[in-house]
Amino acid sequence: MKILVTGGAGFIGSAVVRHIVRDTDWTVANVDKLTYAGNLESLAAARDSDRHTHFKVDIVDRAAIDGILSSFRPDAILHLAAESHVDRSIDGADPFIETNIRGTYVLLEAALAYWRGLDADGRARFRFQHISTDEVFGSLGATGRFSETTPYAPNSPYAASKAASDHLVRAWHHTHGLPTLATNCSNNYGPYHFPEKLIPLVIIRALRGQALPVYGKGDNVRDWLHVEDHAEALTTVLRRGRPGETYNVGGDSERRNIEVVRGICRLLDEMRPDSAGPHERLIQFVTDRPGHDARYAIDAAKIRRELGWQPRHDFDSGLRDTVRWYLDNTGWWERVMSGAYRGERLGLG
Repeated sequence: MKILVTGGAGFIGSAVVRHIVRDTDWTVANVDKLTYAGNLESLAAARDSDRHTHFKVDIVDRAAIDGILSSFRPDAILHLAAESHVDRSIDGADPFIETNIRGTYVLLEAALAYWRGLDADGRARFRFQHISTDEVFGSLGATGRFSETTPYAPNSPYAASKAASDHLVRAWHHTHGLPTLATNCSNNYGPYHFPEKLIPLVIIRALRGQALPVYGKGDNVRDWLHVEDHAEALTTVLRRGRPGETYNVGGDSERRNIEVVRGICRLLDEMRPDSAGPHERLIQFVTDRPGHDARYAIDAAKIRRELGWQPRHDFDSGLRDTVRWYLDNTGWWERVMSGAYRGERLGLG
């Protein structure tokens, strides 16, 4: 197959490209405009594969997208390009509206025109797969999980922009017949994670002996999914999913944020002891994020039951591997941290 991946130089997108090049015989066109969070180094060996081509293109550029579709002739589009950091959406929502909503609209229109021009076999094969987040469902109480039928209740500007894009994808399927697939995932972690997110930020700040900011009391709960498991789930949905359906992807690994931070500290105490004392001494509770959702948890029964996917990583071993990766790849994150992002607090409003 020939796959067009948008956002293929980002955290999840690069994992998808690496997985495709390593584990399939598919060819990838990687469309990524390389924002602050896009990094071709994250593609590792896939970057130089003859089955991977990068196009530095903004997904809102309809003419450029049309040109890539016309020349590459993909069998499917995996749409991962998005602004994704809640804190940044609080500070300024414009890029989230532009990329997540308008960008998805432009891609849908381009894909629809391309799909309509295919022959009957090509139309039957083609898929437009949209990758979204569990944050569109809002916040859970102490019990329950998000299912594919949970009503949308986004609370942050980021979540609202992703909810809007989800609705557009659904509408283009039901109105125009475009064969779409959609997934909503829980929090991802793993190698090549941009260091504005909790796990890499804590690892890097701890290695530098800097304060480890924990929002509120650290009681907010997230369901953690290893990025490589997520990449495999996405290609499973592409191969076996039913057009028009949505599939939740989760890791069955709920943890309070403070548990995650303390777990990282314990791993660093073991792997890279600090002569100044245990890394937990660096934990600093700070003012909570505005509108911070209390708990997310994914019910991934549908994708397990219908498509046979399940995560291979448990959180404890996955977190250990992730900490080890950051210790072994200081060059990657030091180059990332030398750019526009220096680890400063975002999302104060």
